[in-house]
Amino acid sequence: MPKLNVNGKLLDYQADEGTPLLWVLREQLGLTGTKYGCGIAQCGACTVHIDGVAVRSCVMPAAAMKATQKITTIEGLTPNGTHPIQKAWQALDVPQCGFCQSGMIMAATALVKEKPNPTDKDIDDAMTNICRCGTYNRVRAAIHVAAKEMAATKTGAKPKKVSELGKSVLDIQHIDGSQA
Repeated sequence: MPKLNVNGKLLDYQADEGTPLLWVLREQLGLTGTKYGCGIAQCGACTVHIDGVAVRSCVMPAAAMKATQKITTIEGLTPNGTHPIQKAWQALDVPQCGFCQSGMIMAATALVKEKPNPTDKDIDDAMTNICRCGTYNRVRAAIHVAAKEMAATKTGAKPKKVSELGKSVLDIQHIDGSQA
């Protein structure tokens, strides 16, 4: 029986050779935080990490995975949503409907791991996920906040709480020009 290394656990699964990883995660392993959005790797709702790299699981055949490859889903990112990206998402009220958010968070954590101090351009280039609610400016702000917190933690400095960062971070404009 084939195995997948998901969130630190080696798990058995059964699927046809072409079954996307997304459906094995959701249907067989019960990890429903990873969402189905488009099925053609365009929207990013299905983003997971494979060996730390953000991958669209809707087009990745589960059979192509080796048991040595580490798959991380939103459920395995941190216990209780305590990753700095997740905390910034909550503090800055990034989600509206929330459907795309697990994929967004997974893409953002991969970005900050690769580029600990991302520029706006880095964020725009890496965050190719589609958000039908248009919270892109909030996403960018949350990534900057989380990156600063993560950098402060690495240097031993006491990171500022999001509430201490001031109105400038929270004064986010929507794409239509209205204030958040």
